[in-house]
Amino acid sequence: MTKTWHAFLVLPLVLSGLIAPTSGHAAPVLLSGITDSKQVVLVTAKSWNATTGTVRTFEKNNKTWTATHSSTTANLGYGGLVSGNKRKQRTGKTPTGTYAIKWAFGIKPDPGASLKYTKVGDYDAWTYNPRVPSTYNVFQTTNKKWLSYGNYVERLTTYGKQYNYVAVLDFNLPKGKITQGSNGINRTDQSANTARGGGIFLHVSNGKNTAGCIAVPQKYMKNLLRWLDPKKNPVIVIRVKN
Repeated sequence: MTKTWHAFLVLPLVLSGLIAPTSGHAAPVLLSGITDSKQVVLVTAKSWNATTGTVRTFEKNNKTWTATHSSTTANLGYGGLVSGNKRKQRTGKTPTGTYAIKWAFGIKPDPGASLKYTKVGDYDAWTYNPRVPSTYNVFQTTNKKWLSYGNYVERLTTYGKQYNYVAVLDFNLPKGKITQGSNGINRTDQSANTARGGGIFLHVSNGKNTAGCIAVPQKYMKNLLRWLDPKKNPVIVIRVKN
């Protein structure tokens, strides 16, 4: 028997400009271009070469965006940032753009997330071997050593604190149907772009730069998972200040 998932769609949202005051906090004007979401995690960096940024959160009520959490510093990719459509695998760059936040996983038990949350175990992995497009940027749950994938696989429980709590971002995820075969391997019938990289997450920081993810303090990440509501179509917006 097979199991089927549907890949997540990136919300095509328009970004522009900065700053208008709302409820005592600065609510970026760019949020006015977001019409399909009522929750935004906003990540801003000072330059394309920056390896840290600032995270703020906003929620829309009655057409007004209001800040919901205090801001925090985030660790970004060791290679700085790059426009999402130009990102290349193994560059260590964080992709700018707007991406849906659809589900979450973690080594720790569910902290009370409204998003679908998967507590990962020893067999869970994330594969992104460009030589195997059907498994590129796909979550795996089978008991397999993945030796042929070399460094193109993340065995999720080996990442320790970083993957205690993780939100999956819809960056370069496969757009097709994902089916689990009789050998337990999840494959897609419409592969992601194998040049752009995979496994771009919002996760817990270990104090170091990432390989392209956004990393925040564990308490902050835990609170985000409790706040993010799939009914409000949450997105993350990653940008460089003008």
